Amino acid sequence: MRLLLLLAGLAFGAAQAQGPASYEGTDRQQKLVAGAKKEGELTLYTSAQTDDIGAVAKAFEAKYGIKVNLWRAGSEKVMQRAVVEARGGRHAVDVIETNGPELEMLHREQILQAVKSPHLADLIPAAVRPHGEWVGTRLNVFVLAYNTKLVRKEELPKSFADLAHPRWKGRLGIEADDQDWLAGTLAQLGEAKGTQIFRDIVRTNGVSVRRGHTLLTQLVVSGEIPLALTVYNYKAEQFKGQGAPIDWFSIGKAVARPNGVAVARRAPHPHAAVLFYDFEIGEEGQAILAKRDFVPTNRRIDTPLNKLPLELVDPKVMIDEYQKWTKLYEELFLRQK
Repeated sequence: MRLLLLLAGLAFGAAQAQGPASYEGTDRQQKLVAGAKKEGELTLYTSAQTDDIGAVAKAFEAKYGIKVNLWRAGSEKVMQRAVVEARGGRHAVDVIETNGPELEMLHREQILQAVKSPHLADLIPAAVRPHGEWVGTRLNVFVLAYNTKLVRKEELPKSFADLAHPRWKGRLGIEADDQDWLAGTLAQLGEAKGTQIFRDIVRTNGVSVRRGHTLLTQLVVSGEIPLALTVYNYKAEQFKGQGAPIDWFSIGKAVARPNGVAVARRAPHPHAAVLFYDFEIGEEGQAILAKRDFVPTNRRIDTPLNKLPLELVDPKVMIDEYQKWTKLYEELFLRQK
């Protein structure tokens, strides 16, 4: 009996190994499409803005006739829901699309599976994780953004230390959870020197802390926050393209963090899940992201937004050093004196 159980387990493992995520045959695409059409749908958990990831989902649905059931929340809630459901034996999600650190945590929780996609060869090295269980689809690039009606171009700071000048008193803003930006910035400034610079800024001028990058960008547009330190450049570019009084710039290398996509290990619609994964990191999906002013990771897609010199933050390091950077971020910005 034990031998039969062992053989059954090995057979199941072999079947899993030959599943849609790991299949590499020349007929891979045909098998994925055929299987996905039988499944008919997939469920996507995402922290991306609905209209942004919705554009990718809509194009996918139009091409393959596979319905995308989309659930959106903040990155932490996306991660929490996936973990709670998996631990409870409820396998509802097929694809998870969110920030790199949260995807790395889901990898450690053994909720994801590696996908052997031919499109991986087209991605920048920073987008591909050694374990293969999630992949960067785009870079969230942190930049400074300012209201062009309230801040003159000639008064823009040339260094972070310039923000300690009294002219910036009551005019600065920052997002509440940008520890990765702080880590990347201090990697350039030096930890001790950079920490002192931000202490000086906060002590002299204060910094308004807001939760949500879209909200922070909107407050720059409205003029409530004339200059924000941690805006995603794609969001500032979107508002700028709509005629809003906003522009952006970087001091030194712009800090960047990968956002990505992953297939759940127990995806109820595995063929559709892998097909969507391929679509988003392939040229079609990446071109859609580029049109929406994201910084795509596929080297075949050209955009002026990926020409910035970048300081890439490794999500694995951010998890391993989470307490250190969270504590420092809170000391500098959340508990201002």
